[in-house]
Amino acid sequence: MTEMLKNLIGGEWKTGGNASKDVNPSNTNDVVNEYAQGTVADLNAAVAAAKAAFPAWSRTTGQERYEILKKAADEVLARREELGKLLSREEGKTLPEGIGEATRAGQILAFFAGECVRLGGEMIPSIRPGVGVEVTREAVGVVGLITPWNFPIAIPAWKIAPALAYGNCVVIKPADLTPACAWALVDILNRAGLPKGVLNLVMGRGSTVGQALLEHKDVSAISFTGSVATGRKVAAACVASTPMKKVQLEMGGKNPLVVLDDADLATAVDCAVNGAYFSTGQRCTASSRLIVQAGIHDRFVAATIDKLKALVVDDALKQGTHIGPVVDKSQLDTDLEYIKIAQSEGAKLAWGGELLNRQTPGFYLQPALFTETTNAMRISREEVFGPVANVIRVKDYDEALAVANDTEFGLSAGICTSSLKHATHFKRNSEAGMVMVNLPTAGVDYHVPFGGRKGSSYGPREQGTYAREFYTTVKTAYSFAK
Repeated sequence: MTEMLKNLIGGEWKTGGNASKDVNPSNTNDVVNEYAQGTVADLNAAVAAAKAAFPAWSRTTGQERYEILKKAADEVLARREELGKLLSREEGKTLPEGIGEATRAGQILAFFAGECVRLGGEMIPSIRPGVGVEVTREAVGVVGLITPWNFPIAIPAWKIAPALAYGNCVVIKPADLTPACAWALVDILNRAGLPKGVLNLVMGRGSTVGQALLEHKDVSAISFTGSVATGRKVAAACVASTPMKKVQLEMGGKNPLVVLDDADLATAVDCAVNGAYFSTGQRCTASSRLIVQAGIHDRFVAATIDKLKALVVDDALKQGTHIGPVVDKSQLDTDLEYIKIAQSEGAKLAWGGELLNRQTPGFYLQPALFTETTNAMRISREEVFGPVANVIRVKDYDEALAVANDTEFGLSAGICTSSLKHATHFKRNSEAGMVMVNLPTAGVDYHVPFGGRKGSSYGPREQGTYAREFYTTVKTAYSFAK
């Protein structure tokens, strides 16, 4: 028997419309849960509940909000293994990765619990005698959150936590593929003492629930993480709505990892394999373009293939698994299509790219590494979002930097080198929001800003104290006393 996951609307769990199945990608015979598909009416009720709760919640003290978020953080951390197992079963990350992500969600909640009592303002002298100027931050209002399937508990946490910490009310629509993790997080926060209507969960199709959220006149802001194509539609809808909505977008990446001749080979290979293939390559920060200087190219490719051969691709919950399955058949078909496209363009499949059979039916794909590629190929230009990476040979650092920046994306970039000169120059001149030196392009801390440039991100940064730029609005107040 599977549990029916209900939507949370105005503090009450409600069934909504039709039920859908949440399937384990490591074992398609395993139904993790069934969940209620929300309707437009459900979404409207959730927004109405959030709007009604906003006046009181936005005026609670920082201490009140701190205690609720801290209580939720403590429960998430206490249950990290249970939640990590749920995540791995639902999304397909390995169990250590699942537990690690659940831990991060707890850490995010704890950080923003502290932010509840750290928010300050400014007193600024006016240029006019007797006039005082006070600059403060206030909550935006009802915030709509649309979250992806690839980080099904961490991303909901890093959107919900600052929204609540700064006094907003929330309606969240999680990804259709991974509703159970978001449901578990919302349940924890709800039981931690949130007043009715402050946090609402409506599961369902983006074309139905998500679109209604974008169009609702009482939603003041939308934070979205997902594909570039959908992100553009989200931005257009927010600008077209009346009144216009504040919007924050985190979208795709085609992240470069530069490997120079002077790099430590073992470090470079570890960075490449971790960044490109762990979490089945289903990370917007994955290093799918490996830009390698000619002098180290052949040794790097050989060592990377050796490393890939040693990786175990299997059920996410099995001990010893390095890479779990692709999240579903649609994504698997996309990965396989890009492998064919790369081969048709003349790229050499140096390793992998084969479907794998395991003890249970699932979406298992051998990690694929392409060589003899150029930055003009589609495999170098378009985000695959799977365990697929390609090597681009370059003659020197200047060419490596130029190739790294030659992309419509700008989320994360890395360089492996022992040269302080090149590392320093790359940090300054890389056209990415996050730069890594001798580290994988994927993997960031929870207390610092996250986001990119160009087609990867739009609007204020997420995470850390920078989150306040999106979840608050600035008020300037003048006063005069004779």
